[in-house]
Amino acid sequence: MLHRRALGATTLALLSAPLALRAQGSGGSYPAGNVTLVVPWAAGGSTDAVARILADRLSRDTGRGFVVDNRAGANGVIGFSSVARARPDGYTALVGTVSTYAMAPHLLPLPYDNDRAFVGVGLIASQPMILCVPKNSPHQTLGEWVAAAKRPDNRMVYANSGTGSSTHLATELFLSAAGITMTDVGYRAGAPAVQGTMANEAQMIIQAASGVLPLIQSGDLRALAISSADRSAVAPSIPTFKEQGFDVVVAEHIAVLVPAGTPEPIVRRLNELFVAAATAPETRERLAALATVPETMRPEEWNAYNTAENAKWRDVIRSRNIRVQ
Repeated sequence: MLHRRALGATTLALLSAPLALRAQGSGGSYPAGNVTLVVPWAAGGSTDAVARILADRLSRDTGRGFVVDNRAGANGVIGFSSVARARPDGYTALVGTVSTYAMAPHLLPLPYDNDRAFVGVGLIASQPMILCVPKNSPHQTLGEWVAAAKRPDNRMVYANSGTGSSTHLATELFLSAAGITMTDVGYRAGAPAVQGTMANEAQMIIQAASGVLPLIQSGDLRALAISSADRSAVAPSIPTFKEQGFDVVVAEHIAVLVPAGTPEPIVRRLNELFVAAATAPETRERLAALATVPETMRPEEWNAYNTAENAKWRDVIRSRNIRVQ
């Protein structure tokens, strides 16, 4: 015979279960366990470093583990694919860059629907790009360099750290704005491309600030322009493209995405957590060492931003006839 006390406890448990599930779905108790942050690049890069700084702060803020999982390969597609297949419960998130969510879809065949597979939690940080020339270059300003590049006898080339990369497309965006056609010298990655520019194998490079700022400060490279909309806190002495007459505003944006179907309250809670972590004074200081600044947005701003970035880079890729072999 089933005792009334046992029956009452069983009934209470059955009645309270949906309430507990609703509470968890509301985001109020989230996170209740560890959260995996997938980085679609190898350990040691700038995106990985930013993700680890944020993971450390998030773990301390929530008392839960935020663990970075590097899933590199295929220009970020492997990491994105793994998150597209993950359970949409808020416990797997992606720390991606503009090159993966706004450029790769127009360069590569993707095993997922880029428009439908993810929900944007929002931007969390950005890093400007800097146009540099060798230290012995005769050109002291961007105007001088452009004038030289437009001469009929010009034989200058630029350093390309990877076809289809954000720095490559930023370079082509600038060349288009300046009305210049120029041959590139291809390198396997950013560091060899920077070294090639220092050796004058190439007469210009556009690279993320973290990869060139120490060399600018040491005098091994000369900076002619920075890609932020206004003078950047990471290098306030470098003039922007815009103030020198070129409509080029580019950033290596870093964003957080989750699988489509993740409950909206959890998306909002993740956004709150990431914004708080990114804008904390200690985090700002650590990001500044990577030439990176917090740049955040609300989840409802993501779709408009993502649509605009995709359109921008799709047009650059098509107009400059850029193809990944």
